[in-house]
Amino acid sequence: MCGILAIIGKGKDEALVKQLSKRMSHRGPDESDLHVTEKGHILSHERLSIIDLNTGKQPIQGTKDAWMVHNGEIYNHKELRTTVLASHTFRTTSDSEVIVHLYEEFGYDFCHMLDGIFGFVVIDGDDFIAGRDPLGVKPLYYGIDDRGRMYFSSEMKSIADQCQTFSTFPPGHYYTPKTGFVKYYRPQWEDITKAVQPVDYQAIRETLTQAVEKRLMSDVPIGVLLSGGLDSSLTSSIEARAMKKLGKTLHSFSIGLDDSAPDAVAARAVAEFLGTQHHEVHFTIEQGIEILDKLIWHLETYDVTSIRASTPMYFLSKAITDMGIKVVVSGEGYDEIFGVYIYFRNSLSAEDFQRETMDRVQKLFTADLLRADKSTMAHGLEARVPFLDKKFLELAIQIKPEEKEPLTYNGIEKYILRKAFDTPEQPYLPDSVLWRQKEQFSDGVGYNWIDTLIEYCSAQVTDEQMASAAERFPYNTPATKEAYFYRSVFHKHFPQVSAAQTVRKWIPKWQANTDPSGRANAAHVQADTAIAQQKIVV
Repeated sequence: MCGILAIIGKGKDEALVKQLSKRMSHRGPDESDLHVTEKGHILSHERLSIIDLNTGKQPIQGTKDAWMVHNGEIYNHKELRTTVLASHTFRTTSDSEVIVHLYEEFGYDFCHMLDGIFGFVVIDGDDFIAGRDPLGVKPLYYGIDDRGRMYFSSEMKSIADQCQTFSTFPPGHYYTPKTGFVKYYRPQWEDITKAVQPVDYQAIRETLTQAVEKRLMSDVPIGVLLSGGLDSSLTSSIEARAMKKLGKTLHSFSIGLDDSAPDAVAARAVAEFLGTQHHEVHFTIEQGIEILDKLIWHLETYDVTSIRASTPMYFLSKAITDMGIKVVVSGEGYDEIFGVYIYFRNSLSAEDFQRETMDRVQKLFTADLLRADKSTMAHGLEARVPFLDKKFLELAIQIKPEEKEPLTYNGIEKYILRKAFDTPEQPYLPDSVLWRQKEQFSDGVGYNWIDTLIEYCSAQVTDEQMASAAERFPYNTPATKEAYFYRSVFHKHFPQVSAAQTVRKWIPKWQANTDPSGRANAAHVQADTAIAQQKIVV
């Protein structure tokens, strides 16, 4: 994981580019470098060393004149080296280097060969290609300045004041000057009529296990984010089993306002069951409020849900890196794939349910993935997300919606995942966790966090300011005082119209209350009763 900056076009001051790149040095605190090509284009890189600690410095030169920078991880890089790139000579053992060689071998048509997460730019003379991973796990922005130079950057802050216009690079696409944007990721699940497969519990278990094990690729210490919810508990269990085979102990991490926070209690039980070396981190509401300004600068969003949930993750990430760990496995993605948010229970039909799951997966890069990347990378921590593995996603999202809907299982959400890992002979988790109702991460750290945060933000905004919100913020006008406060902080750091347009607000469908917290939905109370039944037979 790193921070990349590329400027296509001549005449940009090298010293200024170094300063722009350093605005995201938090993404790559280990080393940095810059290369100016013969044509005057510039590539800059802020490196977090994960693979090939000694020779993996970027930018990396290909066999001849092509140069590249990459942010992310390529999990199948060894396979690519020994198959389609077997005739190539490599300068490093870095996973990133395969990208420039794939370009040299196949031209523009290679992004579909990459199994991993990435934002990259390859420059070859005056030709270039930029690409982003299928779902946008890694951030990437692009823009154009007043002299027609094109910019690509891992974070908006490095280019916002340099470009006349800029935007979010679309996931699953690549861009070249000859083709413009090209959508290379075209999975079958984008056609909702293909969601007709019955549940295969064994395949769910085996595919997720492979996805987690794949993400243990690292030359540095690795841990796991353990909230105590089902998703993170299962990834922790799978990872703990794999680490045990290697004779290693897994470090797990949880956060809460205090020892009694819902997630902290559950995480403690999971850690004890799995035998991990567990670390609990606590923060106060006052500390959370104090860092809001800096947090929004890091997140580059004013989305209410993202800010609420990023605050605990920001504190947790710092604590993890302070312990010398650079990589963690995280549980984002399952909720969207299987439609387990409480509001999904109000869907009007199976088709609407499936369409909403697909829509939420496709927009993850605007919310949960943005939060997972930027709140961790603010402290140089890499988060890996196995639920969004391409193979697992293909398997899971094509299950017919009638078998995903919680009402099919008496209101027990995530029944499919629970059932897939319900193996009494070799249990992955204790029943009390395997069948526990989910909490939204921002709620699970302690309910007082959200309640007090809303009160604080509301106190910072007057009724007069709220009444004229549409005049000050005509685009994405904030609807609450909390949203207005976040938007004001964001506007201070990123006043450009283009910046505001990169943000997508998320409001749950099919419920009257527009607050994104799960507790805002009446179905949450009903779910408490249903989940108490725990296992059911279907």
